[in-house]
Amino acid sequence: MRTRVVLTLMLIGGLFAAEAQYGYGNNPYYGGRRRNVVPQAEAPPKKVEPKTAEELVSEEMPGIIQAVGLNEFEAAVVSSILTKYVQKRMELQILELTPEATQEALERLGIDQRRELEEGLPEDKYQAMIELEESRYNTKKFKKKKKKQKKKT
Repeated sequence: MRTRVVLTLMLIGGLFAAEAQYGYGNNPYYGGRRRNVVPQAEAPPKKVEPKTAEELVSEEMPGIIQAVGLNEFEAAVVSSILTKYVQKRMELQILELTPEATQEALERLGIDQRRELEEGLPEDKYQAMIELEESRYNTKKFKKKKKKQKKKT
């Protein structure tokens, strides 16, 4: 009889000890601590490649189309012109000319771009594009001005 009591107490004590070892007794549904012995090395940061002219223009085009109110044909014309001149500006940056030469070349590019936009767009949309260009393609400000003009009329 005495051995049965001792065996029962040892069995119960052993069960509690075994449960405490499994997962440290915190949660019965999950296993114990699973630690990696070898620490994980950090992945090297990916090099950010500069965007191409097409990517830059395609990001800005929805705002430009909405702000100026371009149809599909006019949007294609504006997109091709902007892509062409953004590409030329990127090439200028790569050349690393003197500041004076760079400024002069950028002014010439701006004049040529405006001339092509004037040839490819109706007068009212050309003026809207020029205003948008002067606000550095900030379509939020342009939309607010347009709304105020509509309210006045």
